[in-house]
Amino acid sequence: MFSYPTPFTPPTTEDDRLSWLRLIRSRRVGVVTFWRLLEEHGSAQAALHALPEIAAAAGADNYTICPEGVVLAECKAGKSAGARLLCRGEPAYPQALADLPDAPPVLWVRGDTALFARPMVALVGARSASSLGTRMARKLAADLGAAGITVVSGLARGIDTAAHLASLPTGTVAVLAGGVDVIYPAENVALAGEIAARGLLISEQPIGLEPMARHFPLRNRIISGLARGTVVVEAAMQSGSLITARTALDQGREVLAVPGHPFDARASGCNMLIRDGATLVRGAEDVIAALGLGDDLPAQRDLPLAPAEPERHPVAPPAKQPVSAKSKPAGKARDTVDSTPDLRNAAALHARILDRIGPSPLAEDQLIRDLGLPSQHVAPALVSLELEGQILRQPGGLLSRAV
Repeated sequence: MFSYPTPFTPPTTEDDRLSWLRLIRSRRVGVVTFWRLLEEHGSAQAALHALPEIAAAAGADNYTICPEGVVLAECKAGKSAGARLLCRGEPAYPQALADLPDAPPVLWVRGDTALFARPMVALVGARSASSLGTRMARKLAADLGAAGITVVSGLARGIDTAAHLASLPTGTVAVLAGGVDVIYPAENVALAGEIAARGLLISEQPIGLEPMARHFPLRNRIISGLARGTVVVEAAMQSGSLITARTALDQGREVLAVPGHPFDARASGCNMLIRDGATLVRGAEDVIAALGLGDDLPAQRDLPLAPAEPERHPVAPPAKQPVSAKSKPAGKARDTVDSTPDLRNAAALHARILDRIGPSPLAEDQLIRDLGLPSQHVAPALVSLELEGQILRQPGGLLSRAV
C-alpha cells in the first residue's frame, strides 16, 4: 500500500479526474513518477502546477504539461468507444491492482467490472501454441470458470485466445497493450467484441493508442497483478510469458506452470519454471489447491471439454480441379504458373501441421479437428511430411514431431 504525508483519497470531482488524467498523460510522467508527485504535492492539481519547475530543474527546457483539451478529447473518444474511466481508489477499481506500488492511476474499461470482485487467475502462454497446449488452456479455463474463477489473459494469439474463448461463458478479462478500443491482433476483433459484451476489456493506455513493443511488459504487470496466480501453459525460454511470470513473482503472486516434453521448445520455459520452484499444474484442481481457493471443483471427467476455438488462420482452398484437354491452355510455362498456388497452399498446410504437432504424441483425428479441415485434405499432407521425415507415426493413430 502507499504511504502519503496526507491521507490518500481518490478523485472526488470531474475536475480531479481530469487532473489525474492530465498528470499521467504529461510527458516524462510514468506510473512511479505519478505516485511520487502525488505523495509530494498532495493532489494532482498541485503536482501539475509544480511540474514545469520540476522538469526545468531536471534539465528539460520548454516543458509543458498535457493540455486540458487533449484529455477532454480522450474522454470524448472513450465515451464513443463505450468505455469508462476508473481511477485508483474508486469502488470499481480492482483492489488487487490498487495494492501494487506501481498501480495504474487510471484504467479504461469496457464491460462488466463486477468480474473484479471474483478471484482471478491468469492463463498465459505461447502465441504459436501446439494443439496440446491450446487444448490444455481451454480445459483449464473452462474448469476454473466452472469453479467461479475469472480467467485473465492478454488477448494474444494461441494460448491467450484459447483461454478467453473457453471462459467467455463464465467470465474473462482481457488486458490490452494499446488503447481499450484498439484490438491487437486484428484477427481477435470479433473475440474482443464478445468479451466487451460478456466479460471485460481493460487498458491503462490512452484511447486510440496503437500498441508498441514497450507497452507489452506494462500490460503483463497488470495481467499478473489482477490475478492471485499466473499459470504458464506453454512458453519458450525467451517468451513474453516468462516476463509475466517474473512480474508475478515480484508482485508476491504465485507462479504455476504446465509441464511439457523436454524436446519441445515451446515447453522449455514451463519446465524451467517448474525446476525453479513453480507449482506443477495437471489440471484446474492443482491451481485451486495451490492458491487456496477451495477444493469444491467437480472432477474434470464430469466437466464438458470447452469447445474448440474458431480457426484463426486462413483455410487453404481445395486444389483446383483439372481442366479438360480442350480448355487447358497449351504450353509448359502456363502449366507451371497454374501449379504455383497449389504448391503454396500445400506449403502453408505443412507449416500449420508442424506448428500444431510437437514431440508429445497427438491423435491424428484431434489434429484434423484442430485444423478445421476435411480429412481428405490433411491426409496427403501427413503422408508427405512422413516421407520427408518431419513427423513420425506411432501406434494407436498418434503423430509426433521428429526431433
